[in-house]
Amino acid sequence: MKAISSQELATHNTKDDIWVAIHGKVYDLTKFLPNHPGGQSVILKYAGQDATLAFEPIHPPDILSAYLSPRHCMGELDDITGTPPTVKKEARADEQVRIAREHMPRLDEMYNSFDFESVAKTVLKPVAWAYYSSGSDDEVSMRENHNAFHRIWLRPRVLVNVKELDVSTTMLGAPVSMPLYISATALGKLGHPDGELVLTRAAGQQKIIQMIPTLGSCSFDEMVNTALPAQTQWLQLYANSNRSISENLVRHAEKRGLKGLFVTVDAAQMGHREKDMRAKYSMEGPANVDEQLGVNQDEGTSKYVSSFIDPSLNWDDLTWLHGLTKMPIVLKGIQTPEDAVLAARHGCAGIVVSNHGGRQLDFSPSPIELLPGIMDALRVEGLDKDFEVYIDGGIRRGSDIFKAIALGAKGVGIGRPALYAMVTYGDSGVKKLLQLLHDELVMCMRLMGAPTIGHITSRMVDIRNLKDHFVQSPLDYLSHYTYEQMLPRAHHSKL
Repeated sequence: MKAISSQELATHNTKDDIWVAIHGKVYDLTKFLPNHPGGQSVILKYAGQDATLAFEPIHPPDILSAYLSPRHCMGELDDITGTPPTVKKEARADEQVRIAREHMPRLDEMYNSFDFESVAKTVLKPVAWAYYSSGSDDEVSMRENHNAFHRIWLRPRVLVNVKELDVSTTMLGAPVSMPLYISATALGKLGHPDGELVLTRAAGQQKIIQMIPTLGSCSFDEMVNTALPAQTQWLQLYANSNRSISENLVRHAEKRGLKGLFVTVDAAQMGHREKDMRAKYSMEGPANVDEQLGVNQDEGTSKYVSSFIDPSLNWDDLTWLHGLTKMPIVLKGIQTPEDAVLAARHGCAGIVVSNHGGRQLDFSPSPIELLPGIMDALRVEGLDKDFEVYIDGGIRRGSDIFKAIALGAKGVGIGRPALYAMVTYGDSGVKKLLQLLHDELVMCMRLMGAPTIGHITSRMVDIRNLKDHFVQSPLDYLSHYTYEQMLPRAHHSKL
């Protein structure tokens, strides 16, 4: 294979002649540029340069072979023939992350999900924190997702034999250790070098389900290959404007043994995530782009990874989806009783009541608030049998899981908490988080007089204030300040 120097690579730096180096190989992306699913801007930003550091957190390793033919590879980057790389001084952001990681609290000091978030904020680079933590616009819906659980009060029953507790159940027919799954989250490698594989391993060991994302930074097959033999996984699907891409993915997922297809239906357009946009898409590497290339750097990471999503997806397309697979189809992103009924009538196996973690339409109600009305509508129409309803968004405590089950949910999904545990303590962190939620759920069920999931009923919760909204009320201390500010070990040693 031809050796290409850094100087030669640098000469191909225009929109009409663009070469980029990735993992030591040089690619001619001139003709591919208009078809890049993430838009042209990010490729143009690295025209004539090595884009490996920007490429790795965003893309699974097999993406190049999926989109580029061998003729696009011009040769191997030969740094020996080029100018020797200079040793750069550690960037300020890198230095802050390194120091923060050196002084993280011990894992056994993590007592709840907020603790992981508190640490994650200090050890993530700004662009990663902005992407993971951002909500849309004023982030009212994002905060409300958790706050709404605080308007549901419990009605404990006593003198019930709760010596033996069983929190196991089934979801879409698969046995699970508790009614919780890890929801699809994108770009895991922004926070951990193993990316979504950390979530795969932890889910398998804790016997819960992982929903594999369309936009994972690890490949689909990597996640499936990492799973334990008996581990259940679901596929989350963003319908691609190029329907053949979606068709191939769905058929491949079924062939690999996945047990559910969760179609995201609340992403006709990406939400206005201002925190993410302010951080901008500025991965490691060169940050300046010639104005002649026409690059707009005012968009966040979300825009770069989602431009392929088909906004024309509609109810008629469910016939197409049912024709692709025998996997049960679940619609992820239902937010009204009317759409819940339509999903059931269109032959879906269930729905996820979700506002996308508050990342899409601000002032969309919290899923837990919507759940009672949706369950009522399904019951009135006689559609609640053999139709599973899940919720995600705002679940931070075992008592939150209990409340969702009491109001009719089959299970709940967690997204950000799993990411924060992943980026801080890796596999051990996610396992610790899941164990904390399991133990909190056990405690709640025991004190509520519910020895099994089947004993949890709507009579155990008081939802009279659930629909009260006080956006400007005093914020919940735990969620807003992520519990209590923990001092680094170095500080403790001085006390």
